[in-house]
Amino acid sequence: MPALSPDRLAELDAFLIALNGASGAAILPLFRADHGLEDKGEAKGQAFDPVTEADRGAEAAIRRLIAERYPAHGVIGEEYGEDRPDAEFVWVLDPIDGTRAFISGLPLWTTLIGLRWNGAPVLGSIGQPYLGEVFIGSQAAGSRLIHAGGETPLRVRPCPRLTDALIATTDPEACFDGAERGAWTQVRAAARLARLGCDAYAYAMVAAGKMDMVIEAGLKSWDIEAAVPLVEGAGGVVADWRGAPVGRDGGQVVMAGDRACLDEALVALRRSAK
Repeated sequence: MPALSPDRLAELDAFLIALNGASGAAILPLFRADHGLEDKGEAKGQAFDPVTEADRGAEAAIRRLIAERYPAHGVIGEEYGEDRPDAEFVWVLDPIDGTRAFISGLPLWTTLIGLRWNGAPVLGSIGQPYLGEVFIGSQAAGSRLIHAGGETPLRVRPCPRLTDALIATTDPEACFDGAERGAWTQVRAAARLARLGCDAYAYAMVAAGKMDMVIEAGLKSWDIEAAVPLVEGAGGVVADWRGAPVGRDGGQVVMAGDRACLDEALVALRRSAK
């Protein structure tokens, strides 16, 4: 498959950093403030599904910049749906991943911005503006952390054995069905340590070599596409629960810094793969 030229990739990378700045400017005044909470799930008779003014304002700000700079690009966003989803370039947005953390005042929420080129994720970022962090990466150019002190290259850490691994998931009770929960429990029993409730910030920690694996299910495209180039650019691997590449619609996802560790986890996860 042809690759983006280095100049084109650098241009889009710089624009992605600007999108993170616009998103943070929209979100931060509402963090730990009156954020206008609504429940999207209530109208559908579903479980609590929070959304805030910050979610909507951040996605609107990102979309405005994309429309101004790249009017031919498509956009897929959690709050405002699809616009030209089959364009050559498509931005995939989750303005606040971890809204439950956001409304609880916990700085574990992130802004996820991914870019598809000809249907495949090629560039992505996980931003945490309250902490002043943007994790950004691509397979072609590698991954790095942008922070107040400058930039730091990102690299996953070796962890070939699941028994040595630090793993994470968001909420096994809410996010997994019975069979999936059983698979998670089996992997958790083998791992050294598990952390819950980190949402997409855990993806960034895999890329940074601080965590070894994240296991999730029921994901949408905007929950995962930004993380794929970031983790792969840092030397990690992203797969579904069968070990195959993750499709455009998300679903069951496992990402790891070490392929050998992922393969051990797949022994349990494959039994509940969909």
